[in-house]
Order: sequence, then structure tokens, then C-alpha cells
Amino acid sequence: MTDRAQQQEIIEALGVPQNFEVAAETERRIAFLADYLERTGAKGYVLGISGGVDSSTAGRLAQLAVERVRERGGDARFIAIRLPYQVQFDEEDAQRALAFIRADEQTTINVGPATDAMWAEVMASDATPDESTLTDFVKGNVKARQRMIAQYTVAGARGMLVIGTDQGAEAIVGFFTKFGDGAADLLPLAGLPKRRVKQIAAHLGAEDRIVNKVPTADLETDKPLLPDEQALGVRYEDVDDYLEGKDISAEAEAKILDWYRRTAHKRALPVTPDDV
Repeated sequence: MTDRAQQQEIIEALGVPQNFEVAAETERRIAFLADYLERTGAKGYVLGISGGVDSSTAGRLAQLAVERVRERGGDARFIAIRLPYQVQFDEEDAQRALAFIRADEQTTINVGPATDAMWAEVMASDATPDESTLTDFVKGNVKARQRMIAQYTVAGARGMLVIGTDQGAEAIVGFFTKFGDGAADLLPLAGLPKRRVKQIAAHLGAEDRIVNKVPTADLETDKPLLPDEQALGVRYEDVDDYLEGKDISAEAEAKILDWYRRTAHKRALPVTPDDV
């Protein structure tokens, strides 16, 4: 039986919407992005587009927000950035996402050279016990952090802010790279279960291949396009059910709570003496 008290505590901590209505929730998040630009005076938003439903949805919300700012007499633009490590296996999906988003500007920055250069420098140093600790998983996180460096570089040069794609289902299990895709100025998808992100995407007009693309971080070169659910050992359907206050199997609950506890450091950065 699902521990209801603990479940509700987590739901509240992650800000999961309790009464989800797709049109109203979509509007709330567009308004949030538009109003924040007007309040801060920032010139627009930057977001890396992978081709998955999260970045596609966040990107379309951002584009609609900057258009709203312009309709009100402001000056704001949205830049969608492709950030492949050399050549991306699912580039066709990324191009499909860009066609859906219809960003004011789009560009491509290959993070491969920077990632490989950093990796080579670390390999050549005496910073690690031996090369066996420098796994492809570790290098995958370097890729994620190089992508965020690129986004913040563009944003800084243009007086813009960086959007992140973290949502409720990833937040609860900590399925993001600390200071990589977990670093951003705003999170327009915050608190949403994965299925709710899909509903917003469909509401915005995304085609089925975007909405139902198999989620993958695609960070490990030796495991290209590894599905998130395989890496996590739990289905997003179970994670979403948990976030929506439903009963799930004891096995799924244990896996989710294990991830939640192990990745607490990612949701409270940086740790201070008052946190321990």
C-alpha cells in the first residue's frame, strides 16, 4: 500500500498541479514566461532543443511567450539551439521539433570539440585514480554541462535567460545532470508529470512522433538513445501515477523513493550546513 503521507509531502514539494486542465495550464505557463520577461527586462529566451517532448513543449511555450511580449509592445526573441555531440543519431526528430516550435532564431553549436578537449585534459592529469573511473557515463555528464555552457554564453551575449526542461517526473527521480540540463533560469514545465507535458504538447499542435517519442537523455556514446525508463528501472507511467496521488506497486514505489532520496542533492543546491 502506497505511503500516502510521504507521497503527498513529495507532491507538494515538487509543486505538482492538483487540478490539471490542459488549456488553462498551458496558458498559465505561457503567461509566466511572458510576464517574467516584462518584469525583468530580459531580451528573450534560449533553449537547447533535443527533439524530445520536453524541449519541444518548452520551446513552443517560449516562442508563444515572446510573441505575446511583442504584441504588447515589447522587444523579445526566442533562440532554439541544437547542441549535438558531433552527430546526433536522432537528428530527424530534432528537426521535426524545430519545425513545430517555429522559433524566431535557430542555430547549431557542436559540443563535441569542447567535450573531447576537456576529457583529454582530465585524462592527461593525475586527478583520477585510474582511467577505469572515467566512464562513458561520466563523460555523458560533461556533454550535458558543455551544452549548458553554450546556452549561457549565447544568453549572456544577448541579454537573455536560459530555459530548462525539468518537469515533475524527472525531478522526483533526479534524472538530470547537476549543473548540466539541471541548470537554468526558469523551468516552465516544473511540477508536471510526463503525461501532462505530452498533453500540453498535443494541445499546442505537436505531432504524435514528438508527443510519444521514447524519452532518452542520449548522453552515453556506448549506449546511444538509451531509453530513460531502462536507465531508471521504473516506468514513467508509474512515476506519473505516484505524482498524481494514485496507488502504485510496492516495487515501483520503492524504486521511485530510492531515486528521490539518492538525488536529493540535485534538488537543493548548493548544500549548506543547515541542510545536514
